[in-house]
Amino acid sequence: MSLLQHRSSLFSFLQLCTLLISISSSNPQPLFPCKPPQLNSYPFCNTSLSITDRAQSLISLLTLQEKIEQLSNNASGIPRLGIPPYEWWSESLHGIAINGPGVNFDGVVKAATGFPQVLVTAASFNRTLWFKIASAIGIEAKAMYNVGQAGLTFWAPNINIFRDPRWGRGQETPGEDPMVVSAFAIEFVKGFQGVGWKSSGEFRDRFGGKRALRGFNYYDDGDDEGEGGHRLMNSACCKHFIAYDLESWEGFSRYSFNAVVTEQDMEDTYEPPFRSCIQQGKASCLMCSYNAVNGVPACVRGDLLQKARDEWGFKGYITSDCDAVATVEEYQNYTKNPEDAVADVLKAGMDINCGSYLLRHTKTTIEEGKLQEKDIDRALLNLFSVQLRLGLFDGDPTKGPFGKLGPQDVCTSEHKMLALEAARQGTVLLKNKKNFLPLKRNAVASLAVIGPMANNISNIGGGYTGVPCDPKSLFEGLKGYANQALYASGCSDVPCESDAGFDEAILIAKKADFVIVIAGLDLSQETEDHDRVSLLLPGKQMALVSSVAAASKRPIILVLTGGGPLDVSFAEQDPNIAGILWIGYPGEAGGKALAQVIFGDFNPGGRLPMTWYPESFTRVPMNDMNMRADTSRGYPGRTYRFYTGKRVYGFGHGLSYTDFTYKVLAAPSKLSLSRSFTGASTKDILNQIQGIKYLYVDEVMSCDSLRFSVHVSVTNVGDMDGSHVVMLFSRVPKVFEGTPEEQLIAFDRVHTSSYGSTETSILVDPCNHLSIANEHGKRILPLGDHALILGDVEHIVSVETY
Repeated sequence: MSLLQHRSSLFSFLQLCTLLISISSSNPQPLFPCKPPQLNSYPFCNTSLSITDRAQSLISLLTLQEKIEQLSNNASGIPRLGIPPYEWWSESLHGIAINGPGVNFDGVVKAATGFPQVLVTAASFNRTLWFKIASAIGIEAKAMYNVGQAGLTFWAPNINIFRDPRWGRGQETPGEDPMVVSAFAIEFVKGFQGVGWKSSGEFRDRFGGKRALRGFNYYDDGDDEGEGGHRLMNSACCKHFIAYDLESWEGFSRYSFNAVVTEQDMEDTYEPPFRSCIQQGKASCLMCSYNAVNGVPACVRGDLLQKARDEWGFKGYITSDCDAVATVEEYQNYTKNPEDAVADVLKAGMDINCGSYLLRHTKTTIEEGKLQEKDIDRALLNLFSVQLRLGLFDGDPTKGPFGKLGPQDVCTSEHKMLALEAARQGTVLLKNKKNFLPLKRNAVASLAVIGPMANNISNIGGGYTGVPCDPKSLFEGLKGYANQALYASGCSDVPCESDAGFDEAILIAKKADFVIVIAGLDLSQETEDHDRVSLLLPGKQMALVSSVAAASKRPIILVLTGGGPLDVSFAEQDPNIAGILWIGYPGEAGGKALAQVIFGDFNPGGRLPMTWYPESFTRVPMNDMNMRADTSRGYPGRTYRFYTGKRVYGFGHGLSYTDFTYKVLAAPSKLSLSRSFTGASTKDILNQIQGIKYLYVDEVMSCDSLRFSVHVSVTNVGDMDGSHVVMLFSRVPKVFEGTPEEQLIAFDRVHTSSYGSTETSILVDPCNHLSIANEHGKRILPLGDHALILGDVEHIVSVETY
């Protein structure tokens, strides 16, 4: 080879290297329809037309086979129209997760912020925090879409009620109270979908970010939705509709379980979160669940699916849970063949199947005359409308709203700080004997940290987790607070079937000044498709805790992980255990958050979003969906609203390093309904049970006019600043058996300085907050004395008519 040839080859090689480096360093883009100049002339690409007109135009251009190929989560492309394939299934429960095939971490984005599991975040009882987390997840979702590593349709949040403490997926939910779950659903959906921002400046002010998001005014507050619905940054999905909270228990499986639900429980427990998710949150997706409801598979319950659209105003698409259409025939035996199953779900109002069942059986269903093409067109109208609202047919996404988001907007310092704040606010202090906590940092020369979860980051986020940005173990977070930090697992794993590691744990406990034992649950004990059978600590964990506590020179601190409630009565009663903290699955910043709480850098203020039951509760059949107690058959009821048995810790339990007192500054003592009716007199519409009069809420002319405010003062009577969750409950007159013991009607998290006071105002809506559901699922408002309960303070409001 001549020198000239060599130089030419070297130059070509360098050019190729430069090109490859340029390609690898640039961000790849997702495939998109309506590419100019040839493929953007179709009417469905015309942004001046309405969403509905564009969707109908697209449907009119498709063949029957092309239509059928859109009915799966892995929707096929339509090359002749320039439409690429689309994966509907991505997950974002508490951060971008790896569970859905629409997400991957193999590109330029290698990780995403790992926020605490939902139940932990719910324990903060902080709506603003919930919204900020959802907004951050939404920003990262959009950023990952822009580089081809995620879709725009995410199947979160999980808003089923945490009805039974054994449920393996209870960790994914905001807890047991319908009002709290509803509030979380609203904040998550609004934040994630980008609804509520009219300008990038408003986003920065409320979210705290410093970057300008160009085009943010493209998205409105959802008040003027038009035919197809408001524009979306991403699409959130309310799941699983409905009465789903059993995985696998004593022969019952989620795939075939028939949830028998009363009209009363449906109205005041199971429906409210979904109603709120749709009406106030304006979710663009609804997922029907595996189980049957009163004998009919959830995805076949056309009455419930249409209720969401007709009564609640749902504008979006309805997807099955994955393979939930197949279960209609194969597990539930509701139909005799696949064609009947396909016809039933599509006629009921389902739009898309997660899985291939519709792809395989829809054509034969039409050929047999059990389904018409117009039934598919109805489903496609909902599907394409959501894609159009997401801007998927508006051309190059990098030139549209949020088009500048990319890897630089994932794992930002703001998002990681938000994950830390969420873990701190969600930590619940269950026990603090003689104010043992917080520890004084300069008094801890040596610290022993014991437990199989203490030095493990694999399960720190719980289910539906992605690849976290910068995960640290609990031990890593704690060891920076002591001159010497010792670690022993005690058990080789969370199931803890052997005590072989006890001696090492006891040895370091004897050496250390202070001892922290981390016990509880991980995903080997509770997860999707796996319920627990016991509420006790797994295996020999209880023996490990007690042995270490007995050997330690000082009382120990017990830290509990996991989502499911635990019967730790032994620890509550053990004088050698001074403090107990619940951290759940705290996410990537959990180690730092735990250390800051234990050593007093942060004053805990979290509250339990679920009741912690004793082990004896495991005798209650998990398949019994009734919420209310029934003494005739020894059934104790469920959740704080109806449970009549003993508790380890109650709903809303949570201590602080300081104490707070309440004072009701202003609230009405009487509420007159005399001006609230039209037509018949109040005398004609009053009803009566057991001497207590009541009226039907739907007969009240204007519920808005009855609303009133309760003004409250919260005083910090201790020597440490802290945030405090104010929880206002109501107790209505006992009209009938099954009247709630009490029900949460409002909550607020306020920060109060040491020996200072903070005032807050709580809006009470009597038609909603002071009413209850009767046995027919109708809401009634009892007359008489209603108690508003704030800690140990009660205020009576008398509801009267004249």
